[in-house]
Amino acid sequence: MRRRTFIHASAGAAAALAYPPLTRAESRESENPLGREQKDHRSGDKPVTHPVVHFEIGCRDSAKTQEFYKQLFDWKISNMGPAAMIAGETGGIDGHITALGHEPQHYTIFYVAVDDVAGYLEKAARLGAKTLVPPVDIPTGTFAWIEDPEGNTVGLWKGKS
Repeated sequence: MRRRTFIHASAGAAAALAYPPLTRAESRESENPLGREQKDHRSGDKPVTHPVVHFEIGCRDSAKTQEFYKQLFDWKISNMGPAAMIAGETGGIDGHITALGHEPQHYTIFYVAVDDVAGYLEKAARLGAKTLVPPVDIPTGTFAWIEDPEGNTVGLWKGKS
């Protein structure tokens, strides 16, 4: 299996790599019983300190991909700028589908909420990860991508307060 690399993305190009998670006002988070503080299902009472808050599906053909997921899962998908936003269902999180028009063409990624994107990039590096996309400020927050020691890509996200 051939591994793709995202290391050559510049900070300017990185802004096109991910469309931001919806802000609290834009999302249906108030309808989501999990909200931003997801419960730890193992103990049932402690909130998860760094929940997965968003996911992204990269593709070549956004319309075809949207239709597939609408039919497969009955997802509510609406166009918003360069992305097709997937509304979080009860018990789920928001996401989006995007066709970047350049590599990477096919990928999935999830974003973990952190309070300091640069700080978590440093911590991840100490633990053996690589920074794939350095911190990128966008209107709704800051994101970055890391590659863990096993080659998985994970997004870090801090929303604007």
